[in-house]
Amino acid sequence: MRAVVQRVGRACVRVEGGTIAEIGHGLLVLVGAAEGDTVEDAAALAEKIVSMRVFPDRERRMNQSVVDAGGEVLLVSQFTLLGDVRKGRRPSFSAAAAPELAEPLVDAVAAAVGAAGVTCSTGVFGAMMDVELVNEGPVTLILDVAGGRVQ
Repeated sequence: MRAVVQRVGRACVRVEGGTIAEIGHGLLVLVGAAEGDTVEDAAALAEKIVSMRVFPDRERRMNQSVVDAGGEVLLVSQFTLLGDVRKGRRPSFSAAAAPELAEPLVDAVAAAVGAAGVTCSTGVFGAMMDVELVNEGPVTLILDVAGGRVQ
């Protein structure tokens, strides 16, 4: 699995002009499932999301997790994170998991984040979404998970 994690002041997802999910202070996580990913990978990704210390403490050092900071998570599926643009001009998405395999994995990440006590909102799997965010910092990190471990 691959994720792009952004620390945000606020973020929202719109589908067909209507807001379907929004958060205040927290993390916007774009997540894509790769062929061969497992529920163990989803669990490892969720654990890393809730435990990464990317929020400032009193000394303004990145020393707090989303849990410590009382933040929320907005999780949005994005298969294009698995795009390969090394050849030609059009991205290849052959590394991305098929939708029937990817959707349960993305749902498993969201469920595990919620089970860790963090409010987790989601986009709509497979929908054309407009994602709006205010990136704080800016802080943006890329996470790759395979074999149940963050790479």
